[in-house]
Parts: sequence; C-alpha cells; structure tokens
Amino acid sequence: MDTLLFDLDGTLLDTNPLILASFRHTLSYYFPEQTYRDEDLYPFIGPTLEKSFRELNEPEWKEMQAFYRSFNIAMHDALVAEYPGVIDGLHRLHAKGYKLGVVTSKGRPVVEHGLRLFNIDHLFGVVVTADDVENEKPHAEPVEQALRALGSTADRAVMVGDNDTDIFSGKNAGTKTVAVGWALKGRAFLESLEPDVIIESMEHFEAWLDEVTVHA
Repeated sequence: MDTLLFDLDGTLLDTNPLILASFRHTLSYYFPEQTYRDEDLYPFIGPTLEKSFRELNEPEWKEMQAFYRSFNIAMHDALVAEYPGVIDGLHRLHAKGYKLGVVTSKGRPVVEHGLRLFNIDHLFGVVVTADDVENEKPHAEPVEQALRALGSTADRAVMVGDNDTDIFSGKNAGTKTVAVGWALKGRAFLESLEPDVIIESMEHFEAWLDEVTVHA
C-alpha cells in the first residue's frame, strides 16, 4: 500500500462551518420564507454544487451557484480550520514516502487556495477537482484519474473521506476505503457505508496502514 488519496472538505480541512454558512446564506436569500438548521443542510455536504442547486431550483441553479461561491470565497479564510493532528499526520506520511493525492468535488481555484493557506500543497503529487472530470464522485473516474497521475493502481491505494461519495468512489475504483471518525455526519452514518476502517486519528490511520502492509 503506497498511495493515499484524500477528500478535502471535512477530511483534511474543517470546512464544514464555511459550507454550512454558505448554504444558509444562499438558501435564505432564494427561499427567505424558510429557516434552515444545520441538520437541514447536511445533505448538501458531499454532492457537487451543481447537483444540489439543480435539485433545489433548476431554472436558477447557475445564479445560486455563483451566489454561493461569492460568499464562500469571501469567508473562506475566516471559517476554515485545521483538524487536530491531521496536517502533522500528512507530513509524516509524506516523509515515509507515500504517494499522496487529493480527490475533491470542489472547483480547482478554491481547492488550491485552501491547500496553500495551510501550506500543504507541496505534499500532494496530484489534485483532482470537479474541473478535471466528466463524472464526479461517487463515480470511479476521479480516483482513477488520480491513480494514473501518480503512476499507481487500485490494489496499492486507499481512498480516505468523510462522506458516502468518497467511500463509494474508492469502492467503485477498487481501492481500499477509509472513513474519518471526525466526520460531521457521525459514526452511525460512516458505519452504514462499510469502509475498510473508520479511523479516529492520523496515528490510528498510520497504525492501520502498517498492519495492512504487513498482511499484504
């Protein structure tokens, strides 16, 4: 096992407050008669903006997407945070020689900005975004594209994420799958996805990788 692919939002960076605020700002503008609790917005975490806004308001989905992105970019640096220990763990994995990649459903400009903001962009040999594929996660295409770019194969790879789209994309591509225990949607949701393991920390992930490698 030498290739580790990571989702970004809710996995490497805590963007959940930003995403929830951006959806609440957008939906409150377009549907002012409704009130949105955090729980009402959870289903929008994971799918692409296009999918979410098309389902909500097909005639105006492009305008809604632009409205969302304007707020999201303006508030990005104030609302995005590190998860404890995750960035240190990435540095350790990189130092051990693992091939690292990001596979996300966000657009490239904001992804690259987030990686630079936390000074982790140099750790990744590939970044696959929504702008790079025809078929988004949970389709296998984003994971397969990352594997090709890294010169790797599914049997040597792990897809790590916090959502169903991440886990199913990895499964569809034939990789092992890892769910992060700090996911916003909770452990019961993660267990329902049946990943190979749910990790509680990057140290847990490293120990699992060592075990998988020994028994490979």
